[in-house]
Amino acid sequence: MTGPRPSSFPDYENYDALGLAALVKAGEVTASELLEAALDRVEAGEPVLHALVHRFDDLARKAIGQGLPDGPFTGVPFILKNTGFEAKDTILSTGSRLFADAVSRADTTLVARYKAAGLVIFAKSNTPEFALSFTSEPEAFGPSRNPWDTARSPGGSSGGSTAAVAAGYLPMANTSDGAGSTRVPASHCGLFGFKPSRMVNPLGPIAVEGIAGMSTPHAASWTVRDNAALLDVSGGPDVGDPYASPAKPRSYLAETQIEPGRLRIGYTPQSPLGTPVDPDVAAIVADGARFLEGLGHSVEVADHGYDAHALKAAWRVIAGTNVLAGVTARAAHLGIDDLAGWIEPVNLAWIEEAKTLPATAYLAAVNRLHQSARALGAFFQRYDVLLSPTTATPAPLLGTLAGAGKSLDEFYDAFWSHAPFTCVFNAAGAPAMSVPFGQTSTGLPVGLHLGARFGDDGLLFRLAAQFERARPWIGRRPPNVRGSTP
Repeated sequence: MTGPRPSSFPDYENYDALGLAALVKAGEVTASELLEAALDRVEAGEPVLHALVHRFDDLARKAIGQGLPDGPFTGVPFILKNTGFEAKDTILSTGSRLFADAVSRADTTLVARYKAAGLVIFAKSNTPEFALSFTSEPEAFGPSRNPWDTARSPGGSSGGSTAAVAAGYLPMANTSDGAGSTRVPASHCGLFGFKPSRMVNPLGPIAVEGIAGMSTPHAASWTVRDNAALLDVSGGPDVGDPYASPAKPRSYLAETQIEPGRLRIGYTPQSPLGTPVDPDVAAIVADGARFLEGLGHSVEVADHGYDAHALKAAWRVIAGTNVLAGVTARAAHLGIDDLAGWIEPVNLAWIEEAKTLPATAYLAAVNRLHQSARALGAFFQRYDVLLSPTTATPAPLLGTLAGAGKSLDEFYDAFWSHAPFTCVFNAAGAPAMSVPFGQTSTGLPVGLHLGARFGDDGLLFRLAAQFERARPWIGRRPPNVRGSTP
């Protein structure tokens, strides 16, 4: 990163979101001062990082001027991912030229809950086109860069959000996860990324579900307590939801104060696809397994039990069909007959493939998700937690996972080989997280992937908080970003 050091509120990075909200509540700083501190850091970092694609500073200032609700995050700056999250009077372009001028007429339920909690939303973060990649390099907007090494990707599809948090723009940001898209970039940026159980966070009121129930919104953050407290305010059933939201015995923030007890942890160090795992990553995750044993947990190598190749094939059918539906509706609205030039070639090839599939192919793909869920459910009859790498490699160089110049098969194989561990939790609707743990010999962050049975979100927060207390990570910041424990 380059640019002058922001001067407003020099201790800004030393606080997590709850810490900033406490300052506002105590009258030690105003919401306006926090917003301007965030914007100063955005101005310093964005010429290089390009983490944000749509800014609406004036809407944020207007919200503050009208008076913010009294909530747990009152006055804290916040951003939304540029895929799937409608915020009134803001652009939702989903990383595509086709949606470049699509303006939302109302807030989704989740965004309304964020605003009710007092968050000040001022931007949308960069994403790959239609969120169909583990790198955030849309041709329509250009690539986001990783604050740890600007020649590398922050990951995807929530890469803009995680780059913004890692760079110190703000302490947490909205993400979503359909195959690992919160956890993968969290790992690459040294953050805590949490994917809740299906329907803990609602997708309504317009959308019923995303990619056959696999898409799950939430956040990446520096601290576990921020992530838990955010889920407390955003989670819970919405009117007309098609599935029940899992019940929770207590708040997620309260879970972080409870010891997890001795857990049975099954450890899967090898890719379920049989693809390579980087030696640095493998060594760090093996160290993580020993660390968990040192915390008193039982850890043993275990077979995950599901067919990863079948899941990979099913995801391609489901994602392609879902994007086809959205693109077809948008093209009809705009009166576009030929999508060439409107959509990236590799994604256009994906959509064209989806057009050739019969309805029975989609149904078979959904059934493969259910088979994966049953296999994972059987695993959790024997274990409390599944441990693996989050990704097979550290943050890749820009261009490595992008679609430009690749056939659909080449692009898709690279996509899945990079992060073959995460998607089964989307298929099963089960909670999972990436916890910052180590760094490679070149200083790149590596996360541990930990997942639990459906509805056991609280258990993962207990384990994550135990991790954070024993081996805190908030002080490990990218170059030119200062921070310490809040």
